[in-house]
Amino acid sequence: MTRRAAGDAGEGAAPLVVGVGASRGVPVSEVLELITATLAAAGCADRPVATLATVTARAAEPGLIGAARRLGVPLRSYPAAALATVRGADPSAAVRAAVGTPSVAEAAALLAAGPGAELIAGKRKSAPAGRPARATCALAAVPVTLSGVVTAGREGAPAAPAAAADIVMSFPNPPRRGPDRRTTVVGDEAPDRETTGTKET
Repeated sequence: MTRRAAGDAGEGAAPLVVGVGASRGVPVSEVLELITATLAAAGCADRPVATLATVTARAAEPGLIGAARRLGVPLRSYPAAALATVRGADPSAAVRAAVGTPSVAEAAALLAAGPGAELIAGKRKSAPAGRPARATCALAAVPVTLSGVVTAGREGAPAAPAAAADIVMSFPNPPRRGPDRRTTVVGDEAPDRETTGTKET
C-alpha cells in the first residue's frame, strides 16, 4: 500500500479527509483527541480538514456526529460493501466481524477523498486512559502537483463514482468562503437556520 509522506511536494494546502471508525458509545472527546493526535503525528496539524467519513453502521454515533460538528465539517458514510472494495486499506478480521468490512478508517478516508486518493496516515487507534480504545482514524488526500492539478493516483477510490449511500450531517455555523459567502451543506433548510437533521443522497 502506498502512503504519501506529509511533506511531499505539491501537497500544499490541499484539504484532508479523515476516515473514522468507532465502537458504539465512543465519546466526542476521544474522537477529537485522536484526530488531533493523528494530524500532529503526520505533520499535518495546520492542514484543513474537509470532511469526516465512516461506515453507515456507525453514522448515527453521537460521538462521530458531535466531532464533525465541533470541526465544522460534514460526516459522510458509506455502506460496508462499498468500503470493502477500496484498495490500499489494511484489512482487519475483527473489523469485518463487527461492521461487515475489513477496513473502516482507511477505506472511508480513501473513498471520500475520491479517485486517485492516497493515504497520508494509516489507521491509528485512540489511547484513552484506563480503558480500551473506541476509535480509529486515518488521513487521506487527493494527490496534486505543484500547480494544484489533481494527479491520477493508483490507490484509493475507483475511477468511477461509488454506488454508495452518502449521508451528510448538517452542522451549525458552516464555514464561509470570503466575507459574504456561505458554504451550502446538504441538510440545511435555509441560509439563516441551523439544523441538526440528516439527508440521504
